[in-house]
Amino acid sequence: MNREELPLSFVMNLAQNEDALKQYESKSKAEKDKIINKIHNIKSRSEMKSFVNGLSAQSESNEKAQEF
Repeated sequence: MNREELPLSFVMNLAQNEDALKQYESKSKAEKDKIINKIHNIKSRSEMKSFVNGLSAQSESNEKAQEF
């Protein structure tokens, strides 16, 4: 698998988490490249799900910060 390709488990978890998908899509190419490098080292489903949920949590933190 090419380092530029997204692992299927990442794509599937993004598809199930709209907030994480929005957060990923809003990132710059450089930020996406960092994420891609990280996810290629993830070995389990639960670890991938936690990683994607972390993207979603970033989205929630950004929304709360904008409220102030």
